[in-house]
Amino acid sequence: MKYTPTRIAGLTIIDLEPQRDHRGFSSRSFCAREFADRGLVFDVAQTENLFSYTRGTVRGLHRQAPPHAQTKLVRCSRGAIAAVTVDIRPESPTYRTQVMVELSADNHRALFLPPYVAHGFQTLIDDTEVSYQLSGQRAPLGEQGFRWNDPEFAIVWPLPVTVISEQDATWPSRTAELAPVETAARLGQLCAKADR
Repeated sequence: MKYTPTRIAGLTIIDLEPQRDHRGFSSRSFCAREFADRGLVFDVAQTENLFSYTRGTVRGLHRQAPPHAQTKLVRCSRGAIAAVTVDIRPESPTYRTQVMVELSADNHRALFLPPYVAHGFQTLIDDTEVSYQLSGQRAPLGEQGFRWNDPEFAIVWPLPVTVISEQDATWPSRTAELAPVETAARLGQLCAKADR
């Protein structure tokens, strides 16, 4: 496997290396020791498969919010997707950076996502299947989402959006979600100054 860092800290593109013969090919898609040697900490707890019927379908953006850390390894086993990751970790050196990567059954590429980044994808072909390996169970209290067309992210999706769930279409904007937190933090700063 070939490992390529991206503009987001911890987000890594992994190109599988198929070994071919007259029967077809075989390839490794995960190796715990090899990942660990590259600082990619990943204890797989479960695998999920998502199937989308229609080209242009958008799923996301999603993440597990702190303290519900969840690392992901994403592959497209059938069809093709544009996978989007946005770094929304305020403490990250790549905060607010976004990366779009094409994953397809043909390019044998995977994407390693560190905890707490937001992720989603758009299908580029009908009848597309995506596989997620996850480091932990989904925690309902930790589920968090962001609108696919949030102006703060300004994601340029490759196709018009044809299908999206009601939940994904109505997630709050990042700006609206952060406003109460930032207001509270600002109020705390003002109170601290007043106490001096």
